[in-house]
Amino acid sequence: MRHPPVRALSAILSCMEASTAGARATVATYDSYREAERAVDFLSDRDFPVERAAIVGTGLKTVEQVAGRLTTGRAALMGAGQGAMIGLLFGLLFGLFFNGPAFFGVLLYGLVAGLLFGAAFGAIAQAAQGGRRDFASVRSMQAERYEVQVDQEVSAQAKQLLAELPAA
Repeated sequence: MRHPPVRALSAILSCMEASTAGARATVATYDSYREAERAVDFLSDRDFPVERAAIVGTGLKTVEQVAGRLTTGRAALMGAGQGAMIGLLFGLLFGLFFNGPAFFGVLLYGLVAGLLFGAAFGAIAQAAQGGRRDFASVRSMQAERYEVQVDQEVSAQAKQLLAELPAA
């Protein structure tokens, strides 16, 4: 793939100008973001001015995938893991000021303190919910379809190029 070099500032300014530009035309519609991304990449490879293009998701919906039951014990365990990571980070930062065994002592202290505080905060936060949300989940935004839109002035060129796009 050949991508022309672009200066970051001019690219940002071009995108800002394009977003406030005139009318846009939909040149293609896809069922997945990956297909729309592939189409814009194809246009880029054909030296189309992609700063005049946009991928627009339509029919947006929020999907919350339930990952499992969340008990106070599990919340404490998850909090302990997160707290341990934060404690380890702080232990490493403060440990820079110590040598030898003292370094490892500060590191261990940060790890244990983070683990304990994280577990306590996780358990307290879950218990405070009062049984209202006893599950863990992951939220995402999904679109029914994705449109590749370009400025009206270059829509014919984009349609002509996308007609050459090989099937996936």
